[in-house]
Amino acid sequence: MRGALLGLSVSLALCCCVLGWDGGVEGQDTTGVQTQVRQAGPVEHGIEWEEEREDIMMDDPGVEEIKPKKKKSIEEVEAARAKKAAEKEAKAKKQKANKAPKAPKPTKKPKATKAPKKLKATKAPKTTKAPKATKAPKTTKAPKATKAPKATKAPKVTKPKATKASKTTAWKEEGVKPVTRRPSLEEDEEKLLIELGWDRHSRPSGHTPLSAGSKTLTEHGQDYWDTKLDRERTTTEVIMYVSEETTVPWYEEYDYADLAAKQLEEEAEKARKEKEKKVKQLRKKWEEEEEERLRKIPVHAEPKKCPPLGLESHRVDDDQLLASSQSHHGFSAQRGRLNMQSSGNEEGVYGGAWCAEPEEKNHWFEVDARREVEFTGVIVQGRNSDTAEDFVSTFYVSFSNDSRDWMVLHDGYAEWLFYGNVDRDSPVMVQFDWPTVARYIRVLPQSWNGSLCLRVEVMACQLTSSFRSENEVNPTDNLDFRHHNYKDMRQMMKVINEECPNITRIYNIGKSSAGLKMYAMEISDNPGEHQTGEPEFRYTAGLHGNEALGRELLLLLMQFMCKEYNENNPRVRRLVEGVRIHLVPSLNPDAYELAYEMGSEMGNWGLGHWTEEGYDIFQNFPDLNSVLWGAEDRGWVPRIVPNHHIPLPENFLNGSVALETKAIINWMERTPFVLGANLQGGEKVVAYPFDMQRPPKATGTLGSRRELRPGVNHEMNEETWARMQRQNGDALRETSDDTMFRWLAMSYAHSHLTMTETQRGSCHTDDISGGQGIINRASWKPVVGSMNDFSYLHTNCFELSVFLGCDKFPHESELPLEWENNREALLSFIEQVHRGIKGIVRDMEGKPLANATISVDGVKHDVKTAAAGDYWRLLNPGEYRVTARVDGHTLQTRLCIVGYDSGATPCSFTLAKSNWDRIKQIMVLHGKRPIRLVTKAPPRVGSDISGGSVGSVDATKTGATGGMGGTSANSHNAERLRRLRLMRLRKMHQQRLRYNFSTTTPVATTTTTVAPTTTAELETESTTSWYDSWFPVESSYTEPTPAEVFTEIQESEPTQDYTFEYKFEDY
Repeated sequence: MRGALLGLSVSLALCCCVLGWDGGVEGQDTTGVQTQVRQAGPVEHGIEWEEEREDIMMDDPGVEEIKPKKKKSIEEVEAARAKKAAEKEAKAKKQKANKAPKAPKPTKKPKATKAPKKLKATKAPKTTKAPKATKAPKTTKAPKATKAPKATKAPKVTKPKATKASKTTAWKEEGVKPVTRRPSLEEDEEKLLIELGWDRHSRPSGHTPLSAGSKTLTEHGQDYWDTKLDRERTTTEVIMYVSEETTVPWYEEYDYADLAAKQLEEEAEKARKEKEKKVKQLRKKWEEEEEERLRKIPVHAEPKKCPPLGLESHRVDDDQLLASSQSHHGFSAQRGRLNMQSSGNEEGVYGGAWCAEPEEKNHWFEVDARREVEFTGVIVQGRNSDTAEDFVSTFYVSFSNDSRDWMVLHDGYAEWLFYGNVDRDSPVMVQFDWPTVARYIRVLPQSWNGSLCLRVEVMACQLTSSFRSENEVNPTDNLDFRHHNYKDMRQMMKVINEECPNITRIYNIGKSSAGLKMYAMEISDNPGEHQTGEPEFRYTAGLHGNEALGRELLLLLMQFMCKEYNENNPRVRRLVEGVRIHLVPSLNPDAYELAYEMGSEMGNWGLGHWTEEGYDIFQNFPDLNSVLWGAEDRGWVPRIVPNHHIPLPENFLNGSVALETKAIINWMERTPFVLGANLQGGEKVVAYPFDMQRPPKATGTLGSRRELRPGVNHEMNEETWARMQRQNGDALRETSDDTMFRWLAMSYAHSHLTMTETQRGSCHTDDISGGQGIINRASWKPVVGSMNDFSYLHTNCFELSVFLGCDKFPHESELPLEWENNREALLSFIEQVHRGIKGIVRDMEGKPLANATISVDGVKHDVKTAAAGDYWRLLNPGEYRVTARVDGHTLQTRLCIVGYDSGATPCSFTLAKSNWDRIKQIMVLHGKRPIRLVTKAPPRVGSDISGGSVGSVDATKTGATGGMGGTSANSHNAERLRRLRLMRLRKMHQQRLRYNFSTTTPVATTTTTVAPTTTAELETESTTSWYDSWFPVESSYTEPTPAEVFTEIQESEPTQDYTFEYKFEDY
């Protein structure tokens, strides 16, 4: 009976503790065990467990405290499964209790007593050994776990609490009901106790909480044992672990809502992984395809560089160019070449580009290469115009092999759109990443500024083939075919000088505005010294920096002559030993460096044309043409103004003159050049002087002064000037040596391989040379102050301009072809320096006479001797009367014959001294009036010497026997006749002077005047004095009548004084 009561009390206490732990009824006193259990939670699990429990309480209002989720060992998982089953069953019983509470079944006695045996396995010291767990701060520090407001905020929180409180009061009222629940609960507790006991052995001793049983045991001593205490201790242990492990049933630990969400997450994760796998597979496939595509496309690290096909140089014919349309006849496809220049007339037939019809929809410009080539790029340029700003900004490029099926160039993703020009003059090059082999190429404009106008050059490489093309040249000379900048040019000249030191010399003629030296190379058998009788020749190039072909040709000529001289080439040796050759490859080095940096084809028409200071060197020389023509109009040539070696205008060198021009003038004056040529570009023709056209002020062509009448206006109007130009157009542009200049020009043009092939026209217009390859510059493009005119009028040198080709700056690959075209012409033109006559002017003692004037009858241009007395006069074959004169010596005239054989004809002079110095002194004493020299005839035999020969002659002729009366009458008559003769001479002198002022073609003649006498044997007086040659007699002159003589006597004036000094201000 006592044991039954004890078991009943234990079961009731156990039920109350369980209900108190689960329900948490407010205001009800709990046992000390429950308090200890609540304090054991924070010790074992810490602050993290309190936070998790608070969160669970907020999620489920019916549960006050739950077990925190953490990773468990295998044993813990098995224990949790058992607890979940018990909790699930307890929960089901709770739901039934709400409907109809049932009494718990009595627990079995043996089952309850099994726990102490299990607990014996746990050592007592380990259960009480937990110093860290007994620390007050850790046991009491869990404020978040005791916060009730969070669990009671919602209305749902109060509902389960009320249910639990009512259930607890019902158990207290019916004491038997907890006993009826005890069997099933104890079974679960027994299983849980076993599991927890086993688990307790696996836990560290420091985590074992203090219980009420242990406290009672310490009160009675160590040897006291009581089953009740043992049972209470066991129950306390169970309560403690239930509070930790069984607060949540095992079947509620898995949140099925979380499980569903987890399943959704797993499915989403699986779908994502599948998608990623699919994407990876697609990417891998795409990369493989891209690699395969790139493997098929020949991608180059750098675009292949090819030379131009030849649109600018006209190697591409007009029939190879085609376009979709044209705005009008002046803008056809043939005008679409790079750097094509217009005629200046916007509506003319020579436009500055190809321009399309604006109403057309599809526009294209096509080039036919006539064979398959590798196209690597195109160069585009706008329209050459002074007013319009027309250019293409974007375009496509397409290719074809049959001109029907076209393929637009693709960059691998889309059609390749190229960007073009931003102005009308600057060329823009676009290069393809890989060459395209085709025969036809088209440029397809897509957008443009202004009108659709275009100039094009195509870059292409010839394919290896057994057929030779026009661009393929195999030069026979092993020379350096490339472009040389300033440093390379200087190095090249130095190497040539080292290879041929006995025939070459390097010097400079001056410096440019930027300080670069203008180097020249002399090639002669005695370099550095002028040899008597050896003519001087010059080739100059680079007057315009962007005209690079002449520069390279002169460098190639240096190499060629040095190499051939060492190899004993007879022709080259003859040139070196017979001519002193000067080669200046660059007269404008500053501008060339600028053009060289831009490269071939990339500089526009004007880039590098001028000097650093903005001067055009070729047109920067003094205008001596106007001086000569003005003096001819006034009749001052050749007495006052010479027709050669016209001095420089006053203060010219102090004006707007480039440094390069001053250096060239000084070089010309100190070297007696005979022949020369300046090499230019932009056209293919040889131009000869005059370069300036004579202005409409030539009044001398109206006739002599006699034809002018007072009161009549003799100023020429436009109609008169136009008529004169039509009748005498060539005479207004020609020099006195026009035939010689034409021969020199033809010697170069006809030795050139392609210069006379003008059937296709010139570079920018139709043929301007008449099929001969030569033209007078004044009739083509007249310029003022040119280098050629200055050289002709200021020195002895005959100079021409050789325009080498349409392309000013050709590609390096074209240099071998250009050398082959010009090599023979360059050598042949040097040989022309031996054409004509040559000689030395000496005095009677054999000393050379410098600055002696050499005149040729019929040619109104003289030359002078050099410092050594030698001269060279270029003449065509024929017979010439040549006169040599110098101050202080008598003139001498010789007949010289020029043959067709090579070599100049020797024609030297030896002059005797004269009394010119004494004559000039007498002229100064007489006011610079002419002095008449009278030579008397010897007296007759028997004449009276004292009376004079005249009286004797007169007496003889009259039959008088002599006497003083007859002698004085005869003397008086002779004096009268002498005075009449002097008056006639004065009249003739005045007429001749007027004639000289009114004509431009004075003719020197010698006149002999015979005094009238009464007999045939009257004394004759010769008037072949020095001044008679000054006043040439007009061929149409008529003897004046006596009335005119009388009028002349009345109106006679003293002889006009002549001054030999003149000033340019007089003009």
